[in-house]
Amino acid sequence: MTIYIDIVLIENLIMNYIILFATSIIIKIKAKHMRLIIASLIGAIYAVIAYMNILKIYSTMILKIVLSIIIVYIAFNPKNIKKLMKQILLFYLTSFVFGGAAFFLIYVVKPQNIIMRNGVFVGTYPLKIAMLGATVGFVVIVSAFKIIRSRLSKKSLICNVYIKLNKKEINTKALIDTGNLLKDPISNDPVIVVEHTLLYDIIPKEILDNVEKILGGDLENFSEDIKSEYISKLKVIPFSSLGKQNGMLLGMKADEINIESEEENVTKNNVIVGIYDKSLTKRGEYRALVGMNIL
Repeated sequence: MTIYIDIVLIENLIMNYIILFATSIIIKIKAKHMRLIIASLIGAIYAVIAYMNILKIYSTMILKIVLSIIIVYIAFNPKNIKKLMKQILLFYLTSFVFGGAAFFLIYVVKPQNIIMRNGVFVGTYPLKIAMLGATVGFVVIVSAFKIIRSRLSKKSLICNVYIKLNKKEINTKALIDTGNLLKDPISNDPVIVVEHTLLYDIIPKEILDNVEKILGGDLENFSEDIKSEYISKLKVIPFSSLGKQNGMLLGMKADEINIESEEENVTKNNVIVGIYDKSLTKRGEYRALVGMNIL
């Protein structure tokens, strides 16, 4: 049986590209097509070298791992080691799914004269099987991860928040809330919603215990110190959530907000701390809401 090296190269180039493209969808990276093509070509060249058994060193496990790292790095250009390791893990997972789909199709379709040589499948109809296997693998892996993401618990959306205000700092757990797009209507600054009981260390108790009076314009019983130092700093933010329609939220601009999530750390100095006078959860899993517009 005659096997053409260019066919082996093209087959592996296509498969590698589809696997890398599927991986980019899973990790939500807009990878450049040229990077994917270059990375896929490197993998395809390795397959040709392995098939022709030109250098036996290329069959060692260490070299295969190094090759995977190079391919992933070229394809996705990760910013740090943590992201690189995550991308390599998902690249391997995607490859295993694609490989399983290809094996299944080989068993079902039984293409003529297909053989494995030095870890590379070749045969009369390898390109058709490769393309069909890639298509099935792509659908399976992308659909599976969409289902998994849709069933993720809120724990995956919990982050640490550090709030600096009046030269003091507090920290708490916050939920990254995709529905929280609150903004100060005047300054257009984003708003982070925080339970009022958490703010006693950085905002005077006299303000926190009288939020409704301040929103209603009743300022007669407040001390002169509170009136002169804090009242002018307060913001009123309209909202229609948190179990209340057409409500008003009292807020104060923070000196700095630092948000630490699994993906990134974000520091902002233009965020309003919205004072929520109830509990956000029954068990206290988180005590603040962070909108996607802040991240």
